[in-house]
Amino acid sequence: MTNTVRAPIEDHPHPPAQRRILIVLVAAQVLSGAGLAAGVTVGALLAQDMLGSTSLAGLPSAVGTAGSALAAIAVGQISQARGRRPGLATGYLAGAVGSTGVIAAAVAGDAVLLFLSLFVYGAGTATNLQARYAGADLASPAHRARAVSTVLVATTLGGVVGPNLAAPTGDLARSLGIPHLAGPFLLAGAAYAIAALVLAVWLRPDPLLLARTLEAERAAAAYAQAADAGGRTYPAVEGRRSGVLVGTLVMALTQLVMVAIMTMTPVHLHDHGHGTAVSGLVIAIHIGAMYLPSPLAGWLVDRYGRLTIAAASALALLAAGIVAANAPGHSVTLFAVALALLGLGWNLGLVTGTAIITDAVPPATRARTQGLVDVSIAIAGTAGGLASGLVVAAAGYPLLAIGGGVLALAIVPAVVAAARDR
Repeated sequence: MTNTVRAPIEDHPHPPAQRRILIVLVAAQVLSGAGLAAGVTVGALLAQDMLGSTSLAGLPSAVGTAGSALAAIAVGQISQARGRRPGLATGYLAGAVGSTGVIAAAVAGDAVLLFLSLFVYGAGTATNLQARYAGADLASPAHRARAVSTVLVATTLGGVVGPNLAAPTGDLARSLGIPHLAGPFLLAGAAYAIAALVLAVWLRPDPLLLARTLEAERAAAAYAQAADAGGRTYPAVEGRRSGVLVGTLVMALTQLVMVAIMTMTPVHLHDHGHGTAVSGLVIAIHIGAMYLPSPLAGWLVDRYGRLTIAAASALALLAAGIVAANAPGHSVTLFAVALALLGLGWNLGLVTGTAIITDAVPPATRARTQGLVDVSIAIAGTAGGLASGLVVAAAGYPLLAIGGGVLALAIVPAVVAAARDR
């Protein structure tokens, strides 16, 4: 799954700038991890409490993911025009505004305001994902997946700590006259706002703008010399269009399956008598598995190839669905294992898909294309969130889990076909 082509500008990154960029991105991702964990942990429970319906418990996830789709376009367009720094900072600021709106909706008991706010809150999730592209802008293709994984793994700390603060922040909220389930959004608002500030002040030089400058300089030098001396072997996807299609498919399917099963697991646990502390623990393990394996995933993708690890992500998601479907309602351990496998499958798919997309698109049009790709991912997540509550209400959680795992297997024939076309 490798071939030899003329090395593009990314083969010659700017090491000091790349190190600084990764440090700043890591700091912002730690904060944003706590922000995105709030909606995952209590969003479905908050809606269930306000609406009194399990069938609509997947709606917050769907609304938030729909908001992230719009935000992915906006962040991508701002990044394309102005650079990663203003794009990412704006996205996180919108996430903070949405978090504040959720709190206000919970206090007022206003379901309409709740869903509008969750829509805006989704911008934080979109921005958290878009940040991975910033880590790859200056990375060489042979180390691109590892650069992506460095940014992703930073989300682990906030993502694991955040859900475990569901009970304490709920107590804080109650002391302030705010409904208990809205408490984690206090943390989310503060975390997203500080992440926006960190990026706005310290993400310099802008990685995308610098990558474009370096590409232009290299193109000018290559033109003056009439040819580039020597090639280089590195992982690539044959054909820009096919690369974008394969990368998008991998990430969209893993997102759909992950969101569907993840969204309804807290509700399923709640229905079996478990409290928010147990749900928070299981979701914390899930989020940890979504991001903590990133360095290993990056190494595997760079070492064994994009398509091989894409197929592995499908198998991990299938295993997650089988375990979740067969877990007794009282077994917190098995649900934790299932959601850990779910997070791992998502991580492998995201790192792989991101590397494929970045391989296929040059810096000149990269941010716009990446934004549109993330819209597809967000739409898939929206579908997973919407369908999850309906499937559970009609057929039960086990069918949702096993169905999601089987659906993930669609990745395998896609990557086999892509490998044959090489």
